[in-house]
Amino acid sequence: IYNMNKELIIRKDDNAVDFALLKDGKLIELHKEEEKQSNFAVGDIFIAKIRKPVAGLNAAFVNLGHEKDAFLHYHDLGPNLPSLMKFIKLVSAGKIKDYSLKNFPFEAEINKDGTITDILSPNQSILVQVVKEPISTKGPRISSEISLAGRYVVLVPFSDRVSVSQKIESREEKDRLKRLVQSIKPKGFGVIVRTVAEGKKVAELDKDLQTLLERWMSMSRRLQTAPHPSKVLGELNKASSILRDVFNDTFSCIHVDDEDLYLETKEYLQEIAPDKVSIVKYYQSKDLPLFEKYNIERQIKTSFGKTVSMSKGAYLIIEHTEALHVIDVNSGNRSSKATSQEDTALEVNMIAAAEIARQLRLRDMGGIIVVDFIDMQNPENRKVLYDFLREE
Repeated sequence: IYNMNKELIIRKDDNAVDFALLKDGKLIELHKEEEKQSNFAVGDIFIAKIRKPVAGLNAAFVNLGHEKDAFLHYHDLGPNLPSLMKFIKLVSAGKIKDYSLKNFPFEAEINKDGTITDILSPNQSILVQVVKEPISTKGPRISSEISLAGRYVVLVPFSDRVSVSQKIESREEKDRLKRLVQSIKPKGFGVIVRTVAEGKKVAELDKDLQTLLERWMSMSRRLQTAPHPSKVLGELNKASSILRDVFNDTFSCIHVDDEDLYLETKEYLQEIAPDKVSIVKYYQSKDLPLFEKYNIERQIKTSFGKTVSMSKGAYLIIEHTEALHVIDVNSGNRSSKATSQEDTALEVNMIAAAEIARQLRLRDMGGIIVVDFIDMQNPENRKVLYDFLREE
């Protein structure tokens, strides 16, 4: 893992910023942020108005000031909704000046199998967070379990649970982080410890917590004067949020071809990883565009077609339907002597597994994905393939 070479290439043109994540020169992730910001990014927090709760759907339609109402399901209300509603009401009326929740008495939790019409009524104001951006005709999916994501921790107001990412495997490390966070956690807030917190010292976690607490305070201050509905807390800009989520010690370089963005990126790294600031490079060559220098254009062209070629003549066919994605693995024109068939199958399947893992990230594929690998008779080979795909 340590000699892995990860680079983030950031290109800005008139109306969009492209982020390409390369691992050993191969494109593994591509993000695009359009300038004409639709008013929604996942993570944005709005003070919104309930338009109407619908008993049959056990959900409410909520006005965020967007032409399409957002959809809030009962299960996304969060157990501590009554405390949140009371807080919003008191803050909006100017009755609370201390936003820290340490002296704020919590209300009883809601019943997890209740009905939306018992809890929400039309025209109420509610604080919600965007969970899923609007897709074509649907409005955004929202939740009223608010969480503020930082680099190492996520702060969850009106909760007191401390939980640690399942991806941290060591029992001792989980316990250490849990104890640590419990000792610095502000009263009235829950904390989720992210995977990257592994091995970090209390000072770094505490700094992260304080930054998030500060964001909560400034959002609460805004609530007093904000019109309902309106956005009260925006997510970080895309460069920072990508860095926050993907950046770690394995990065060897970040290239940016726009000066403002270059400074912004450095500033953000200064905040989260001061010792890494020097890896941000400003790319100014006029003759050779940044994406061409790193061969990204060509990789993009070959990465999104229906057919994906791999080494040794093997290729994938990727098809998307409404309900699922289907990937077919083909060995191309290999000789098929019966003895070598099993070995060939394993070899091609392994090449395919690595490429499939890359494609899933690249195309941001989720939901049901069916892969038709080449048949293998030997159960051990199947296990080898399964473990390898999982690892990738």
